Amino acid sequence: MYGNFFFPNLPERTQKPRKAGLTMVMDKGLGRRAAEDLAENAAPYIDFIKLGWTTAYLVRSLEDKLRIYREAGIEPYFGGTLWEAFYIRKAEVEFYRILDRYQMRVVEVSDGSVEVPHEEKLRWIDSFKSRGYMVLSEVGSKDATKVLPPFRWIELIQAELAAGSSWVIAEARESGTVGMYRSTGEVREGLVEEVVHAIPGEKLIFEAPQRAQQAWFIRRFGTNVNLGNIAPEDSISVETMRLGLRGDTFWSFLER
Repeated sequence: MYGNFFFPNLPERTQKPRKAGLTMVMDKGLGRRAAEDLAENAAPYIDFIKLGWTTAYLVRSLEDKLRIYREAGIEPYFGGTLWEAFYIRKAEVEFYRILDRYQMRVVEVSDGSVEVPHEEKLRWIDSFKSRGYMVLSEVGSKDATKVLPPFRWIELIQAELAAGSSWVIAEARESGTVGMYRSTGEVREGLVEEVVHAIPGEKLIFEAPQRAQQAWFIRRFGTNVNLGNIAPEDSISVETMRLGLRGDTFWSFLER
C-alpha cells in the first residue's frame, strides 16, 4: 500500500522505478542515523539522492550512507561540483577510480562553477554513458549574473540529451535563486514555458528547493513533474503536494 490507509480520489502517481515524477533529494552532509531515518520514513517517495556539491569528500559516514540508500531503493550520486573539481585539476582518472571504489551507477556532469566548452561537456556525457553510467547533466550557471536566453537553454538541453543524458537538470542551486528563478526565488515562467514547449517535460528535472517553487511546478505540470534539490525534511511534504494533500495544491486535483 502506498500510504498508511485508503484515500479516495487521489491523482495517479507513478511508481518506482520511475521515468517521470522523480524526486531528487539533496543530502548536504547527513550523518548515518539521519540517513537511516530518511530512508525508513520516505524511501518510496525518493528516486535519487545527491550528495551535495563536494560533501562526499568530508562526511565520515559515506560508505554507510551509500549502503543505506541503496538498500532502501534510492539511487545515490555525487554532486556535479565534485566532477568539476576533478576536471579543473585535470584529475579525471582519479575521478573514475572514485566512481569504481564506491560503485556509483549515476554521474552528474555540470558546468555551474567551471566554464567547460560545451562540445567538451558533450564528449564527457558520451564517455560516461559509453562506460555504462546513467548520466544526469545540468544546464544553467550558479552565477546569478549569467542569464541564458530561452533559445540557448533549449539548444544546450537538446544537445545534452542527444549526447546521452537520461535527464537534464535545470540549475537553481540549493538556494533556488538562479537559473530558472529570479534572485527573489520567483519562477521565470516565460523561460520555463518556452523550454517545456520545445523539450519533453519528462526529460527535465527542475531544481525546486523552495516550497512555493515546488507548488508552482506541481500546479502547472501535474503530479508527476520531476523535481530536484528537495531538502530531506521536505521529501514527504513534496509528496503530499503531489497528491493534493497540502493547502498549496489542495484544489489542483479535485474535480470541481
